[in-house]
Amino acid sequence: MFLRLLFVLLVALNIAVGAWLLLGQDDAHGRSVTDPGVPMLHLLSEQSVAAAPASSRAPVVPVIAATAASGSAVLETRCLAIGPFDTPQDLRNARGALAGSGVRMRSRQEHTTEARAWWVYLPTPGTRAQALALARRLEAAHVGDYFVMSSGGDQPNAISLGLFKDPANARKRRDEVTTAGFAAQIQERTEQVPEYWLDLVVADGARFDWRGRVGTTGIGSHSTTCF
Repeated sequence: MFLRLLFVLLVALNIAVGAWLLLGQDDAHGRSVTDPGVPMLHLLSEQSVAAAPASSRAPVVPVIAATAASGSAVLETRCLAIGPFDTPQDLRNARGALAGSGVRMRSRQEHTTEARAWWVYLPTPGTRAQALALARRLEAAHVGDYFVMSSGGDQPNAISLGLFKDPANARKRRDEVTTAGFAAQIQERTEQVPEYWLDLVVADGARFDWRGRVGTTGIGSHSTTCF
């Protein structure tokens, strides 16, 4: 009985050893890690640029050339402000004259301080009674064309000697009154008036004759911030 059991164990051991030798040799030497017909996978770091196919490297040159060409095609521009125009209609006429010239335009309105007249006057002597007494002195000195201001204005009780559009006439009037013995003064009267401008974006270096197109006298130009 014991010999029979030993014989069975030896047969089983021989079968196991044979199976291990058969399967182990295939895995070590003959069996592939992939299925037949499927290429091996490689890491990107294992691939060389030099080993890449020529067809994959060919498009690089045209892309670089196109980038360089597009960079050299960028146009430099400069911006001008032309004006000032007196009225909105003058501004619209200028825009119409420059339409179709290929420039970008922008209209804008600004306000500026402008001298409107020159006032000759005698400063207030103090009270209303003192102002009337000063007026009588002017009469006695044969200085006419005066007016005693009210006590509620910006120059209460001052004596107005005239308002002039021409500063030369204002200075002449002041000198006449000063010669008569009174300390006349001149004050410039100003007000806020609108100005109309047209901003242009033109190609830098281009000879753009906006004057020939607009044709409005008294209009100038200067550089301005681009928009």
